Amino acid sequence: MSLEQNKNSAIAFYEMAYNGNPKKAIENFVGKEYIQHNPDVADGTWGFINYFERMHAEYPNKSIEFIRCIAEGDLVALHTHQTWPDQDEYVTMDFFKFDDNGKICEHWDVIQQIPKVSKNLNTMY
Repeated sequence: MSLEQNKNSAIAFYEMAYNGNPKKAIENFVGKEYIQHNPDVADGTWGFINYFERMHAEYPNKSIEFIRCIAEGDLVALHTHQTWPDQDEYVTMDFFKFDDNGKICEHWDVIQQIPKVSKNLNTMY
């Protein structure tokens, strides 16, 4: 798979899961194995599905914007802006590893709430 295909797959996978269809995201974009490094999400595909189904049920009006997508080798990094209820905003970095068949097989992430006050005028993007 090409870097561009991996980038498109990572965005489609994340957007599909985030917007309420994690089962389809797994079916379309994940290979035989899915290793999860986020300590709040159980390992494997069912851990992912359960987490995103619960998140969508609890917060159906959240939104996501993809700011950047960077690919190198078998890795894709997504830099996103998430808006949650009560205008809570977060910056996230998600990293996806792809297998030899162009399917996602591993995930890492970091998340930071955007503070209401900043000591500088720079954005977090």
